Amino acid sequence: MRQPAIPPASTPAPHSEAALPRLYVPEEVAAVLGCSAWWVKDRARRRLIPFTRVGRAYRFTGEHLAEIIRMNEARPASPQQHPAAARAPKPSTPQPSPPSAVPASRLRARPPRRARQGQFGTAA
Repeated sequence: MRQPAIPPASTPAPHSEAALPRLYVPEEVAAVLGCSAWWVKDRARRRLIPFTRVGRAYRFTGEHLAEIIRMNEARPASPQQHPAAARAPKPSTPQPSPPSAVPASRLRARPPRRARQGQFGTAA
């Protein structure tokens, strides 16, 4: 299967095509992102990623692709501490106890349907 290459936006285009952006199909976007075309179409259908709709088909520009990559970029959860700060002992302060929670009631399973049908009789 041919892996389509998406040229960078800075690639000079012929004068007649300068006004029109290149539109990519979901399969081409999926090949670049390393995911399935189904994922790309599903995210577009749920409007979680930017897209252009041509008729009933999803199309993507280079700007859409760059934004999809930015949207799904993962950042570290918290900044790393300096090693000296990590070794310093913290003063022990009494932690407030959590408020008393409402006692949880015990859940009971519902009887199966076939057991409930017998109590009302069946119309045969």
